Amino acid sequence: MLVLGLLLMAGAAAFAGLLIAYNLSGGPDYTVTLLGSEPFTISTLGAFLGGIALTLIFGLGMWMLLAGTVMARHRGKKRRRERETARQATAERDALAGRLEGAGSSTDTADETAGHRRPAAHRPQWLRPHGHH
Repeated sequence: MLVLGLLLMAGAAAFAGLLIAYNLSGGPDYTVTLLGSEPFTISTLGAFLGGIALTLIFGLGMWMLLAGTVMARHRGKKRRRERETARQATAERDALAGRLEGAGSSTDTADETAGHRRPAAHRPQWLRPHGHH
């Protein structure tokens, strides 16, 4: 949308500029010269309405450009919020895993005295990494 708006604006501005540059002579009816050819003759009213149409096309392009910029900024803010939420969730998960390991080390010593030996880095199944990082 951003690029399309920019293209509409540039096209309308270039067309209006070419029309003005090639048609500086006056008269009741104007023979339009565009890039070396004379495609049509236009009256004063036709030139006025053509100017209004070009202005509307330029305005549409400007609106599309601004809407695309606003949408891109909104997407960036949304992604930033999602990343921050993911960081907080990861930190909370790591803190809970650390607390669980800390609680597990006191049971390790109790199990060792009872004749059961568990590895020091034992984690419940739901805390073990699954290869996804």
